[in-house]
Amino acid sequence: MKKVSFLFMFMLLNVFSRAEEGMIIPTLLGAFESDMKAMGMKISAQDIYDANNASIKDAIIHFGGGCTAEIISDQGLLLTNHHCGFSQIYSHTTVDNNIAKYGFWAKNLQEELTNPGLTAARMVRIEDVTAKVLAGTEDLEGAEVNQKIIANIALLKAEALDGTHYEAEIKPFDFGNSYFLLVKETFTDIRLVGTPPKTVGKFGGDTDNWVWPRHTGDFSVFRIYANADNQPAEYNENNQPYSPIHHLPISLKSREVDEFTMVFGFPGTTNQHTISTELDFIINTMRPAQIQMRDLSLSVINAAMKKSEATEIMYASKQARIANAWKKWIGQIDGLKRGDAIKKKVDYEDSYTNEANTKEEWNAEYAGIVSDLRELSTQFNMSDFTYNMYIEYIYVGAEMFKRARAINDLMSLYNDGKTEELNAAIEEQKESLGGFYEQYDINIDKEIFLLQSEYYKKMVDSSFLPESLLKNDLADLQSDIFEKSFLVDQERYLKVLNNFNKYAKKKIKKDAGYQLYSELDYIFNEHLLDDLRTYYGTRNQLMKPYVKGKYEMYPEAKHWANANSTLRVTYGKLEGSTPQDGMKYTPHTTLDGVIEKYNTGHEDFDLLPRMVELYEAKNYGDYAQDGELWVCFTGSNHTTGGNSGSPVINGEGHLIGINFDRSWESTMSDYMFDASRCRNISVDIRYVLWMIDIYGEAPHLVKEMTIVR
Repeated sequence: MKKVSFLFMFMLLNVFSRAEEGMIIPTLLGAFESDMKAMGMKISAQDIYDANNASIKDAIIHFGGGCTAEIISDQGLLLTNHHCGFSQIYSHTTVDNNIAKYGFWAKNLQEELTNPGLTAARMVRIEDVTAKVLAGTEDLEGAEVNQKIIANIALLKAEALDGTHYEAEIKPFDFGNSYFLLVKETFTDIRLVGTPPKTVGKFGGDTDNWVWPRHTGDFSVFRIYANADNQPAEYNENNQPYSPIHHLPISLKSREVDEFTMVFGFPGTTNQHTISTELDFIINTMRPAQIQMRDLSLSVINAAMKKSEATEIMYASKQARIANAWKKWIGQIDGLKRGDAIKKKVDYEDSYTNEANTKEEWNAEYAGIVSDLRELSTQFNMSDFTYNMYIEYIYVGAEMFKRARAINDLMSLYNDGKTEELNAAIEEQKESLGGFYEQYDINIDKEIFLLQSEYYKKMVDSSFLPESLLKNDLADLQSDIFEKSFLVDQERYLKVLNNFNKYAKKKIKKDAGYQLYSELDYIFNEHLLDDLRTYYGTRNQLMKPYVKGKYEMYPEAKHWANANSTLRVTYGKLEGSTPQDGMKYTPHTTLDGVIEKYNTGHEDFDLLPRMVELYEAKNYGDYAQDGELWVCFTGSNHTTGGNSGSPVINGEGHLIGINFDRSWESTMSDYMFDASRCRNISVDIRYVLWMIDIYGEAPHLVKEMTIVR
């Protein structure tokens, strides 16, 4: 056990020569403190993370489980991205009260809007528990090892939570080479305080998504509420604004190129160890097919949204979720190809094998791993392709499948004779049914279904296709489902719920929509799932020694644990880039660029009149730098999904921006980071304050904040 822990610490003490790459576990920041200070940091590693005293980490919030937010006042005020609060903003939007279009600023606490189901979690502490998790496994093999690990984890979590209101989880890092305990405090009363209009928060739309130069004011404002003891509580009108342990001061000082920047947040997933044969498959086979599936659905949704304001409100959040990954994948493929990623992977893997052959102990443990991983991915890549197409088809495509899944859950309870659970689930569905169909357009779904079914049938091997797709004319199948199925009609669906035991005997199974879903579900479970379990399970087993070998054989190389939605720090500089020959990106944009794009007349660059009026008057308040109002800037910080909303912090520990994106050339960084190309994009905090104070006329919110001039 000591060997494993020592190895993990050793690899992190010798991580990488360029500070920009990697996502550092906060408890290990001490090893990087001198490097960070050399780049311009003036605070200490303990100021950033301290488990026993107030530190910056206490202001960093896991927002909604998928984004990051930061506390910016002593009254629990939160900043995150506009796209992170998108669904909440639209849940409060109607045609008569279109806050998404025109913006919203609560003038007092009573006007702040509740958001059932939204959470905000603070990390209490992080602890390396590798030795404790693996204790007692030394002489065990196979399933006994996993059973012991599970038992150890359960005990450690119980000990960590004893006498507290916290939550805890223990996650493996580097495929089980190490384990960390993560203790968090989760708040459930989170209220919307303000949002800029969509013409600011989503300025540029899909045209600008993932690209530079960027001019998007991608932010929204929320507030954490707590009970009388300042602890998490469900919504109650007597709850009060949360009093945080720490909140971030906000810097209005002038920015400088190459100044230190640090991003602190919850990055979602990276895959830096992906083997060359798998990456080749992703670039040339899987991603293009996924992109095409989303092309088809977006072609229908985008056209419908342009025709109707009501449809735009109804589908805005859905469209954003689909389009975000769609455009990211396009840039990802381009970046990996331009960066010659596959060749670099092959060269590294060949070097790895050659190095393993230089020592007897390395040869025995590492020499055959690359070959095994290559053979494994070659064998199972098409199973992985089928699975990802299945996900695109029934989880991202036609929403009819969502209702089919809900009915399938009820059918499982019915078939298992779980009457009490079934009745409860039926009542739960009845309560949520109105919300689904209020946001559902059968004509949109009908078109998406036909287009995606045609492509799915073309791309997926016939052995994995259901009879409904193989034997029916797809236009006829479309008619059968969208004219006759109860899944696409609220009244008919409710009738089934009210008479479920009667319909479950025969009629549900004969429904064309449910029948198609059942066939797809059967194929997945009976013909695909075993292959996927074998592939993913074996790959993870091989990855554990593969990664361990990297640390052991290349102790001076760049190593860091894959992102896994845990709290991480990445640091770099405020700087531009030169992503292609003859192209140079400046490190910041200004309001001048917003107006230039607006003047093109493109619908993605629309503005409300007030923005133009304030621009012409040059009414920038205290937020300009050298007569310009900065909007966005780029930095060499290694970020990914989940870092949306993360604070960008300067060398003094002050907030200077909100991370919201990467440049298109940077989306390759989930698989391979290139310090010369990869840049994160942030909205300047001074633009945020200008939007709140001057544009939004909500100076009372700025008065809550600690401003550093």
